[in-house]
Amino acid sequence: MRRFFLKTNYVFSLLFLTGIFITAQGQGITTPRAASPAAEVSQTIGISTVTIKYSRPAVKEREVYGTNLVHYGYQNLGFGTSEAAPWRAGANENTTISFSDEATVEGKTIPAGTYALFIAVNEDGTAEVIFSKNTSSWGSYFYDPAENQLKVTVTSQGIAPTERLTFDFIDIDEQSAMAVLDWEKRRFPFKVAFDVHEIVLANARDELRGVKGFTWQGPTSAANYCLQNNINLEEGMQWADQAINNTKNFNTLYVKAGLTQAMGDNADQLYNEAADLANKNQLNFLGYQAMGAGNLDQALEYFKLNLKRNPDDPNMYDSLAECYKNRGEDKDAVKNFKKSLSMNPPANVKANSIKNLKELGVDTSEYVTDI
Repeated sequence: MRRFFLKTNYVFSLLFLTGIFITAQGQGITTPRAASPAAEVSQTIGISTVTIKYSRPAVKEREVYGTNLVHYGYQNLGFGTSEAAPWRAGANENTTISFSDEATVEGKTIPAGTYALFIAVNEDGTAEVIFSKNTSSWGSYFYDPAENQLKVTVTSQGIAPTERLTFDFIDIDEQSAMAVLDWEKRRFPFKVAFDVHEIVLANARDELRGVKGFTWQGPTSAANYCLQNNINLEEGMQWADQAINNTKNFNTLYVKAGLTQAMGDNADQLYNEAADLANKNQLNFLGYQAMGAGNLDQALEYFKLNLKRNPDDPNMYDSLAECYKNRGEDKDAVKNFKKSLSMNPPANVKANSIKNLKELGVDTSEYVTDI
C-alpha cells in the first residue's frame, strides 16, 4: 500500500509539473484577467465601423499620470527593443483599433485596417495619439516609430473620476464620432470620421453587381439614397431607370420623378404615372407632398382620385377636406370633414377632422363623447 501511495504521489507530481509547463507554453485553460479585464467597444458610423479592443486597469488609489502607470512622453522601459516608448493606452498586450473602411482621424487619412493604439501623454495636457501597423506586440516594449501609420496631437480634458480605464464614443453624428479614452480624471479625445456617402455608393455599386441588382428594390434603394442626400443624381437616375426596366410600379416611378425634379426638370408626367399605379396610402402621400410644395391644384386631383377609388374610407374625405381648407374653400372643407366624422373614422382621423373643424369655427360638441 505504501509503495502504491508513493507511486501515486509521484504521478501527481509529474502531472502538476507538466501542467506548469503546458501553461507556460500557452496551452493551459483560459482564466479570468482579474487585474485588467479585456474589453471591446465598437461604433457604427454610416455603414462603417470602428472597434477598439483593450484591457482595463483600475486606479486603485494610485497616482496615474507621470508615474510608471502612465509615464510622460517617450521612455526606455528597460525591456524589449524600444528605447523611447509611449504609453500602451491600456494594459497587457497592444490596445488595437480597427477601421472597416478608410477613415480620417483628426482630419488625417488612415487606411482601413487594424492598428496598435499608443498615447504619448505630455505634462502640458496635450498628447500624441499613435496608430502603429504592429498590432501583435505586448504593451509598448517593442514600439518602433518606423511602423507608425499615423500620429495626431490632441488636448486632454478634465473629467469626473473614472476608476476603470474606459474607451467610448460620444458626439456621434451621420459622418463622425469622437473616440475618448477616460481614466482617472483625464479624457483623451480624437475624432473619427468616414466619407459616408462615398462608402455607401461604392458599396451600392458592388452589391448591385450581385443578386440585389436583379431586383427592382436594389437599384431603387440606391437611387433613393442619391435623391434623399442630393448626391450623384445622374448615377441615381441610371439606377432608377434600371429599376423601372425591371418593374414599373409606384416606388420606381416616384424615385425617378424625384430625381428628375431635383435635376431641375419637370416631373409631372412621372408623378402622374406613379399615381396611376399607387395604392390609397401612396396616393394620399402624393397628395400631401404636392400640398406641402404649394401645388394645390395637383394635390386636389390626387385627393379626388383617391376618394373616387376608395369612397368608403373616411380618411379620404378627411384628406380632401384638408386640401380644400388649404385652398381657402372652407365650405367644401367643412362638408368633407363632417362626412368623414359621419363614417365612424379611426381615432386619429376623427381627431384630425375635429381639430380642423374647430379651426374653421365649427361647433364640434356633437362629435365629442365622454369616455
